[in-house]
Parts: sequence; structure tokens; C-alpha cells
Amino acid sequence: MKQEILKILKESTGYVSGQKLCEVIGVSRSGIWKAINRLKEDGYEIDAVKNKGYYLRIVPDILTIDEIEEVLNSSWIGKNLECYNEIDSTNIKARILADIGCPNGQLVVSDIQTQGKGRRGRTWLSEAGSMICMSMVLRSNVPIERVSAITLVAALAVSEALSDLTKEANTQVKIKWPNDIVIAGKKVCGILTEMSCDMEGVKYVVVGIGVNVNTKYFPKELDGIATSIYNETGKNLKRSLVIAKIIERFEKYYAIFETDRSFEKLKLLYEEQMINKNRKVKVLGIREEYEGIAKGIDNNGELLVETETGEIRQVVSGEVSVRGIYGYI
Repeated sequence: MKQEILKILKESTGYVSGQKLCEVIGVSRSGIWKAINRLKEDGYEIDAVKNKGYYLRIVPDILTIDEIEEVLNSSWIGKNLECYNEIDSTNIKARILADIGCPNGQLVVSDIQTQGKGRRGRTWLSEAGSMICMSMVLRSNVPIERVSAITLVAALAVSEALSDLTKEANTQVKIKWPNDIVIAGKKVCGILTEMSCDMEGVKYVVVGIGVNVNTKYFPKELDGIATSIYNETGKNLKRSLVIAKIIERFEKYYAIFETDRSFEKLKLLYEEQMINKNRKVKVLGIREEYEGIAKGIDNNGELLVETETGEIRQVVSGEVSVRGIYGYI
């Protein structure tokens, strides 16, 4: 009932009488009043005036099922959706749901996560009301040796979505291989892909995406490294819309990747957005470190680095860290 009332109020340009809501939805005045109060508790600012009815004054930037479903235009991702005000980690929750049999495309979204992690176990900070913390469950038929490229599919989707949403601000959204999204050379989004396997192959893949949307302040240790869409554009974006745009692009590119089981058809698109292509990079592995020029990626999404001797080496996502010679990029 809440969703029905909200839809009517959003579509109206003025006050909607309580009687009209009763007639359209088929409940009592008391039921309408209770639903309106629950909407107010969610953060919606609704004026209630005697003999006039209800008027939706402000729609808050909240991550609820109602707000996300209203703008989500997906084929399969998010048809099963869980939203939380606070959670330990959307990836952890998605894996729990996957283990008990949730469907392909299960989506978990939270306003805050207290135990978010990035690549190589790094902490991912979450600030209430300003970030996106989301995870998708994929019942993938991609071979184990190709799963790491799903991270690049997600990076391509996020980069395109954010580019589209910020084009009026004339920003340049880029990808730092393999899965960091950057604006003005600073990280605005991180992506963490995890999989579960058995003797038969991949059981499922969880893709976690964290985006600094309207975050205004960062710890001093992240100065010059992390940023947000708001800080770079001065524009507040509605987070539900950002989620919808990312999922739209992800479905498009994942369909190509899953069909071909290769990154070949997406390779050029990805390289066009690579901020570290043709730049000097330092490859930091467990057993060795070396420097070279990032030449792009191969058809599996692995980074190609040309060393000082002219040798082209393949760098596998998840096994090493790649940094610029003089900084993050």
C-alpha cells in the first residue's frame, strides 16, 4: 500500500485528498493515515492539510525497494531485491543468499556497511546517506579461468553509467585497471568480485560495487586518492538512479561476455576508458616487483605490460597490485 500511495503522490502536481486515496487503493482513512506516517518515517516530507489532503513536498535520497524499483529497468538483475539501512557487507549477505539458493540476479543494497572490503582485503569506508553499497549474485556459466574478467565487465558498466550521469559537468570518468573507477585521477568507485566453486565448476559469482556518490568529506589519509561524484561535479545524484544506470549497462555487457566467454568484443571499449594505458606502471606481486608500460589488455582482460627489455608480460587481475610510478595512477 505504501508504494501505491507514493506513486499517486509523485504523479500529482498538487494535493491528493484522503478520500481519493481511499477510493483508488481500497482501504480506510485510518489505513491511509498509517501508511502516510510510515512514509514520513522513511524520510518523505508530506504535507497534510485538512480539506485538501496530502502533498509530497520532498523525495529523499534513500535506498529502499520502492525507490529502486521505480527507476530500475532491468531484465533480470534486481528482480529479487533486498535493501538495508545498515549491514556488515552486501557481499557477505549476497553470498549467504546464494548459498541458500537465491535466483540469478539477486541484488543486495545497503545505505551503510560496517565491514566492507575492497581488493586484497582493504577496508572500504561507508558513509550514511551518500554512498552506494550493492552486490549482485550471478549464476554464471563462465569457466573458472574467465571469472576474473567479470570485474572488468562491471568496471566498464560503472564507468559508462557515471559518464552518462555526469556528462553535463564535462567530467572524465576513467578506469584504472582492473576495477577502480576514477574522476580527476582519484578513486570514486571500487569493485570486488568473489566466486564460489565446487568440483563441477563455478556455483555463483558475487559482484560488489561501492560508489562515492554524494560523499563530501574523506579521511586525511585518502586525500588525493579518493573523491566523490559530488566533490568533482558539485551535483547531487539520486543514488537509486545511479544503481539503475549501472545495472542497465552491466546487463548489456555481461550478456556479450557470458555468450562469448571472452572479453574480446569488449576489449576496445574498455581500453578507450583506461586511464593507465600507455603509462608507466609498477607491478607489485607477492614474489616480485617490476616496472613497465601498460599497453592495454588481452582478450581475457589481463593487463599487458611491456618491460624495459621489450618483453610483454601478462598481469592477472587479483594476483597483483598495479600502481603508477609516481602515485596512485
